[in-house]
Amino acid sequence: MAAQNDQLDSSFNDLDYLSGFGNSLESEAIAGALPRGQNSPLLCPYGLYAEQISGTSFTAPRKLNHRSWMYRIKPSVTHEPFAPRSPSHGKLVSEFNDSNSVTTPTQLRWRPVDIPDRPTDFIDGLFTVCGAGSSFLRYTANKSMENCALCNADGDFLIVPQKGRLWITTECGKLHVSPGEIAVLPQGFRFSVEMPDGPSRGYVAEIFGTHFQLPDLGPIGANGLAASRDFLVPKAWFEDGMRPGYTIVQKYGGELFTAKQDFSPFNVVAWHGNYAPYKVGLKLLSN
Repeated sequence: MAAQNDQLDSSFNDLDYLSGFGNSLESEAIAGALPRGQNSPLLCPYGLYAEQISGTSFTAPRKLNHRSWMYRIKPSVTHEPFAPRSPSHGKLVSEFNDSNSVTTPTQLRWRPVDIPDRPTDFIDGLFTVCGAGSSFLRYTANKSMENCALCNADGDFLIVPQKGRLWITTECGKLHVSPGEIAVLPQGFRFSVEMPDGPSRGYVAEIFGTHFQLPDLGPIGANGLAASRDFLVPKAWFEDGMRPGYTIVQKYGGELFTAKQDFSPFNVVAWHGNYAPYKVGLKLLSN
């Protein structure tokens, strides 16, 4: 067990990243996998499939446009039809009104939630605490997601681990996130969460209709607060091969749906663009 933990610690610390907030980046796990001169050639290198993921309207102005091209082994749409998840989750709220929530002027705080006794992964450990236009959630889990991935079609997730590190696999690559760091998983990306330290808990902020942005600096000048270079973006990583019974869990309209496929969604060999998951250390945000 000690040797296994040492190996996990080494993997956690050795992971390499790209850097920049909102930058146009590119990464390839195999040299030559990125097409040159065009985004979607008739034949992509290595027989890959070109797909674009958009975080904004297709016609948004260039300075506001969020999109990335991904080159994958198998198209992401080759899965069975989605169906409502059974049993239903029951702890997620996306519409906040008088029928399911109340308002109060009283200052509130929340104690850390207890780690569940029964096996609970990141999906089952999510629950809504409060919201107003966007929602504020928490999670508490004690097992990694196995043979499944989650996709939030409603908005961006900002994840703040309070206890236990997270190993987050995304379609763009891997993010290792420790307490004292935050990770943002933009709308539409599939991801899976492993827990190398065992039980974990933390907070999740979900934003609808827009994306997280850096604040303007104003009178403090060109420097200070968060530096764009401190935001770390994963490098391309992929897995190949058959994965029978792999489950995609889609959060849509505040409800969870599932679909089966026979391969891992993390089969993106190369990607480029300015729309990708990222992480940053909280200490760096106050410099």
